Amino acid sequence: MTRRNKHLILDQGKLTKARKVLGTRTETEAIEQALDRVIDEDAKNRHDWAAHQRFVRSAIRKKAQIKDVFGKMHEE
Repeated sequence: MTRRNKHLILDQGKLTKARKVLGTRTETEAIEQALDRVIDEDAKNRHDWAAHQRFVRSAIRKKAQIKDVFGKMHEE
């Protein structure tokens, strides 16, 4: 892991709330944890979307009827 000093201008209120929500002792820990959560959420979303795509392809191969009630079947 490469760590570098960064100069950021952040909303202090948001940072304080994030630190409390995340239960971190420092602002740096809060930012690190928030970034980790964003990265993890992206990985989860990609995994879920791939599973969805496999399901749809499988249903199409089996000529199953899928009703797209939310209109999300072909979104990427």
